[in-house]
Amino acid sequence: MTETLANRRVFRSKVDTIRPTYGFEDVSLAPGTDTVDPADVVLEQSFCGLPLGIPVIAAAMDAVADVRLSAELARLGGLSVLNLEGVQFRYDDPAEVLARIIAAPDGEIQNVLAEAYLAPIREALIARRIAELHAAGSKAAFSATPGVALRFGELCAEAGADLFLVQSQVSSARHVASGYSPLSLDEFTRRMPIPVAVGNTTNADAAFQLMEQGAAAIFVGVGPGAACTTREVLGIGVPQVTAVCDVVAARDAYLAETGRYVPVVADGGMKRGGDIAKAIASGADAVMLGSPLARAAEAPGRGTNWGMAAPSPVLPRGTRIKVGTAGPLGQILYGPSHVTDGTQNLMGALRQSMAALGARTIADMHGVEIVYAPSVVTEGKSWQLRGK
Repeated sequence: MTETLANRRVFRSKVDTIRPTYGFEDVSLAPGTDTVDPADVVLEQSFCGLPLGIPVIAAAMDAVADVRLSAELARLGGLSVLNLEGVQFRYDDPAEVLARIIAAPDGEIQNVLAEAYLAPIREALIARRIAELHAAGSKAAFSATPGVALRFGELCAEAGADLFLVQSQVSSARHVASGYSPLSLDEFTRRMPIPVAVGNTTNADAAFQLMEQGAAAIFVGVGPGAACTTREVLGIGVPQVTAVCDVVAARDAYLAETGRYVPVVADGGMKRGGDIAKAIASGADAVMLGSPLARAAEAPGRGTNWGMAAPSPVLPRGTRIKVGTAGPLGQILYGPSHVTDGTQNLMGALRQSMAALGARTIADMHGVEIVYAPSVVTEGKSWQLRGK
């Protein structure tokens, strides 16, 4: 019998619903009709009630953020976040354990990391670190996974912390667990007398619901960090330009409905000034940097970095990487740059980019046109690429 078009079966494949997504190397920023003088570009803003001179937040990673780097970054206009589950809160003086991690042979590093993080979190060190940060001229911002946040969040606030970040691999508005009572973000943000930021997510619906539950800021990014292997181990993640744009759409919708502006932070995947400019143009208010700041002379990792999921004894989702030391933090952020690859003078690059695009403020930069440009890195660069 001849089959007719009318009675053919129709099969729906998941391939038909796969949408294109974009990372920093897939897009470029398009100049418009206006330019401004770089000296007139304003990078300052208020972030969760805290003043930011530059849109840079140091990642809550033990190789990146300690009291020393936090103090220097604060002096330069940024903000540092310390990980409540890191060595700063497990050891009186973490120098010895940090040196052991840094010096461990590659074949032994996962065991060394797992052992280093077996020591318990000590309540006494929370108040001590807050006092040290404040004495050094830095705000005290801490990060913790939901379970630890439930245990220590209010203690941090009582001890004088200025900002608390509830940060997990993937943050959702509803967490289902049969073996324990999960953190209720809605209740937690109401109880906490300080702003509570939440991360990380890549989903607009989840971000909107987190805002409804009181999140003071949303951190965006699952697996883009240089020391993170979540995308390889678990197979999950969304390229950062798409992830930030999606969450920003939720931020803008939430602002329209409630009148409350919730800043968005692009967390991970940025190495150069151009990446930071693209993140801000995607709608981020600030960026959280890990490995670029781990290259600072003041960083506790001394030219190495590792993800905070790397110490897991059962399923590590990160590893130690060697990033080298590029110079003082001030040179990395403000120059002068002695390289041409955009990894030094990050704020000078951002300022120049904004000026060329006619964006005087961070908010202006949100309106810059983004174009799909897969050849932007290679077009006309054959001489640079030769021999690579």
